[in-house]
Amino acid sequence: MLIAAAAVALTLTACSGTPSETTSPSPSESPTASATPTPTPTPTVPVSDSLDAITVTGKPLEAPKVDFEAPFAVDQTRFEVLVPGDGPKVAEDGYVTVHYYGVNARSGETFDESYADGTPATFPLSGVIAGFQKGLTGQQAGSRVLIAVPGSDGYDAAYQMDPSYAPDGYELYDTLLFVVDVLEVSLNEPSGKVVTPPDGLPTVSPGTGKPTVTIPDGEPPAKLVSQTLIQGTGAKIGADDTIQARYVGVSWKTGEVFDDGFDTPTTGALKDLLPGWTKALEGKTVGSRVLLVLPPADGYPEGSNNPPVEKGDTVVYVIDLLFAY
Repeated sequence: MLIAAAAVALTLTACSGTPSETTSPSPSESPTASATPTPTPTPTVPVSDSLDAITVTGKPLEAPKVDFEAPFAVDQTRFEVLVPGDGPKVAEDGYVTVHYYGVNARSGETFDESYADGTPATFPLSGVIAGFQKGLTGQQAGSRVLIAVPGSDGYDAAYQMDPSYAPDGYELYDTLLFVVDVLEVSLNEPSGKVVTPPDGLPTVSPGTGKPTVTIPDGEPPAKLVSQTLIQGTGAKIGADDTIQARYVGVSWKTGEVFDDGFDTPTTGALKDLLPGWTKALEGKTVGSRVLLVLPPADGYPEGSNNPPVEKGDTVVYVIDLLFAY
């Protein structure tokens, strides 16, 4: 299956098999109704209101063994933390990197997993089936979680549109079991050691909330300035990474905010961003808050209509680095 989630004109495609949210086909792809519609089946597997009948063994970060008596079904999405983590919590609209193991509880067959090739999956929770999102929201990085997802929170709607939108072997009303190792989690705000910047730079309000930027008197610097304000402890950002960030952009000329991307995090490939972002953010660590002063050549050489920037203006950004993959 494919994960597809729009994030500021960015389409993210994850690896095959992840518990994705399917989208409606285009008119040219719409399933053709048969002359004699197939009757909708009714559930035949008794539903359980607990996960007590399921046993998971094995070490975190290794493929688990999932024991239960098939067929099994659950009344609603239910989850159990098998191994608690101590890292950041998963946000409902955040990104995660996970290893996962998926079993069809009706057949007892494994339908997908990420452990065999050692490649974890990274995706936004806004782009996965509802049950997977419910089961992971609020979990901490480092956790191993068992999630049971009934068809209503899984693939029933997609299956009825087109069976090919569901995992192989899926039938209507199937419960799916997932064992998930939460490896990395996007942050909601910067976290780390506060760094005192040198004199002469724009000043930024303290704390981790939405920053207020005050432009100093005088001419802007002629060269790009990159100053870490909070030193995060996460992974270093690579040249080929995609990042998630909050930011505020201020005009040096007017001192006014011209670009506000703080309330809703933005996701994009580092190499496709402003030249100054691409240059300055490579090597920074996730969790950092960074002040950038970009002369026109590193920002908007010809100015811009959207966001509104006059030609020749130097722009100042304060950027919170929340995730990278």
